[in-house]
Amino acid sequence: MAILLEVVTPERLVLSEEVEEVTAPGYEGEFGVLPGHTPFLVLLRTGEVMYRINGHENWMAISGGVAEVLPERVIILAEAAELAREIDVERAQRAKNEAEEKLKGLSPLDPEYATAQAALERALTRLRVAEKAG
Repeated sequence: MAILLEVVTPERLVLSEEVEEVTAPGYEGEFGVLPGHTPFLVLLRTGEVMYRINGHENWMAISGGVAEVLPERVIILAEAAELAREIDVERAQRAKNEAEEKLKGLSPLDPEYATAQAALERALTRLRVAEKAG
C-alpha cells in the first residue's frame, strides 16, 4: 500500500509521489504517517521531512506550514521546501554564517533576534538534509 505525498509552496509543487511512509516536523513534535492513517491537521515547524519510496529514505527541508493527513494522502503546504538534491550547500553555509554573525551582535530581547534565530534554524536544517542526500 502507498499514500500520495504532495508538498506545495507558494511558488511551486515541490513533490507529488506515491510513498510508503512520511515523517514530518509537527509544531508539537515529529509525527509519522503510514497508509490508512487517521485524518488530522497539524501545524509544521522548520525541519526535515522523510519519505520512503521502495524502501529508500528520501529527504527534504521545509520551513513552517501545515499538513493535512488523510488515509490515502498527505498534503504539506509549506512556506518553503527543498528536496535534498536541490539544496545549494554553499548558499546554506553562507546563510548559517551570516545568521550566526548577526546573533552575536543581538540580545535575546532585541526584536531582530527571533528572525536571526529562525534564519539559523533554516540554514542548519538545509545543511542536515543536504548531508543525508550525500
